[in-house]
Amino acid sequence: MMNFVAIDFETANQYRNSACSVAVVEVKNGEIYDSYYALIRPPIMQFNRINIDIHGITPADVRDKPNFSTIWSDLKPCLEGRNVIAHNASFDMSVLKSCLTYYQLTMPNFSHFCTVSMAKKVWPELENHKLGTLGDYFHIDFQHHNALDDARTCACVALLAAKKLQVTSFRELITKLGLPNKKFC
Repeated sequence: MMNFVAIDFETANQYRNSACSVAVVEVKNGEIYDSYYALIRPPIMQFNRINIDIHGITPADVRDKPNFSTIWSDLKPCLEGRNVIAHNASFDMSVLKSCLTYYQLTMPNFSHFCTVSMAKKVWPELENHKLGTLGDYFHIDFQHHNALDDARTCACVALLAAKKLQVTSFRELITKLGLPNKKFC
C-alpha cells in the first residue's frame, strides 16, 4: 500500500536549529489521512528578513509557542518507523537533526526519501523540479512555504509519481525509481 508521511520545516534564519514551523502529512492506503502542524519558538528569537519574506512567520507569531523540545512528543510518533519524504530532504533532515541535537533528544528511527529526486526521474522533461513548479504543473493550489501546504503538496507529488508508474506500494515506487533507502542518522 501507499503508506508514508511527508514532512516540511520552515526556519527563522540560516541556522538549522531555528525551526519555526513544522508539518507532517500522513498518507494511508494511497490517500491523505491525517496531518500535524505546529508553530515553534526557535531557541534564539533571531528572524532574518529573507526568511520572513519567504514564509511570512514573524517573531510575534511564535513568541508564545512551544519550543521544539516541547512539541517533540507529538512529532516523534508521526515519524518513528515510517517512510518519510520531503522535498529537498537533505534540508528538512538537517533541520530535524539540528533541533534534536540542540535539545539533546533521542534520534528517531525511520527511512527518508527526497521527492526532488523522485520528480527528476518521473518527469525529466520539466524545466526544474522545485515544489512550486510541480504544483503549477499539476494544478495544485497551495501556499508555497506554508509548512502544511508544502508537506501536502510533497505527498501529492509522491502519489502522482506512483500513479504514473502504476505502482501500488511505497516500496515498489522507490524500488522502481532506484532511490536509496536512507536511514535517518
